[in-house]
Amino acid sequence: MIPGPTVSSMDNRSGVETQLRRFLLALFSFGAAGTFVELIALGHYEDQWQFVPLFVLPVALVSAALQAFAAGRTSLRMLRTVALVMMAAGVAGIILHYRGNLEFQLETNPDLHGWALFSRIVHATVPPALAPGVMAQLGLLGLIYCFRHPLSRRAA
Repeated sequence: MIPGPTVSSMDNRSGVETQLRRFLLALFSFGAAGTFVELIALGHYEDQWQFVPLFVLPVALVSAALQAFAAGRTSLRMLRTVALVMMAAGVAGIILHYRGNLEFQLETNPDLHGWALFSRIVHATVPPALAPGVMAQLGLLGLIYCFRHPLSRRAA
């Protein structure tokens, strides 16, 4: 018979999980704060779509703070929702940046097509086509934090 995990090993596993969750929440928070500061510094508020991350990132920081200092099912749901919104905003941002670069590239060189056009679009620096992927990554990090979180388990 194979012995099961002991109570002390279960406690240790729980402690490691708690530490990892804290680390994930800290990464999520630092990433959101850093991205917000960078977007403000870059003047990412020229049109209405550019305000989306400037709204979502502070909400993400508030939800992370609530989860860190007043953890509960509601704050966990809020964090999960914000993380999903961040992922959607990241994908939408990639599409918007890509379209903007596509228009610019075709305007400056209408003969571009295929791989050459695609390569020019994704290598453009203004706007960086894949930069909004950071929002999606941060959202995924938030979802990883929420995954099988002890607060999401139903009471027996």
